[in-house]
Amino acid sequence: MNTIKKFLATDTQSWSLLIARLALGIVILPHGMQKALGSFGGYGFEGTLGAFTGMGMPLFLGILVILAEFAGAIGVILGAGTRFMAFSIFLTLGGAMFLGGHVQHGFFMNWFGAQSGEGMEYFILVLGLALVLIIGGSGKFSVDNFISKKLK
Repeated sequence: MNTIKKFLATDTQSWSLLIARLALGIVILPHGMQKALGSFGGYGFEGTLGAFTGMGMPLFLGILVILAEFAGAIGVILGAGTRFMAFSIFLTLGGAMFLGGHVQHGFFMNWFGAQSGEGMEYFILVLGLALVLIIGGSGKFSVDNFISKKLK
């Protein structure tokens, strides 16, 4: 029980953590919806897994990536298992940044099509927000806070 309390612990009055949580979740969720549901021009679950495995990614890892971006983003928005969900997003987007070739394209995104690919600035922002939540927890108005209160 004490481990669960530590996992859910946060400043229950923190607006900053709430804002970081919503920003991260709102930015990542559409990417997860592309991969899981085919929304916003995405390939959907089967198509995304096919693309991932075609690049040599193991099937199980592909499923975890989709879950991190879809379920992880929903969990972060709701503040449900915030630290775990933020950590899954951190690992997924960190892996995309380093293993997906973004580092080799430099810092900036490819705004004007002058680079051969996207840089890493977006990923740095995502990783920073995820780290804030991993360290600080969910902040105000979260499922984690509700559960924590019930455990007391």
